[in-house]
Amino acid sequence: MLKKDLMRLCMLHLLTLQDRYGYEMLTLLHDVFPDTQESAIYALLRELCRETHTESYYGEVSGGPARKYYRITSSGAGIYHQLLSQWRALKEALDELGVE
Repeated sequence: MLKKDLMRLCMLHLLTLQDRYGYEMLTLLHDVFPDTQESAIYALLRELCRETHTESYYGEVSGGPARKYYRITSSGAGIYHQLLSQWRALKEALDELGVE
């Protein structure tokens, strides 16, 4: 499982917890993947929308411009569970080899 798949897994995981806006996702992911450029995270968000694994909508305005929120779709939930299964299998294999 490569870094891009791990980021997809993390993004979809965050969206299973609640809808989030782009900058919020960027902040949370950048804490975990500090060497990842902002543009790569936004590109991945757009890709997930194009693939219909997420969808976006604009939240209500509260003293500033409307924020674009993302939510996971049923297709995204399926991909999330697939990626999670792959991650668990990889982690188990590494554990068996003693890789820490």
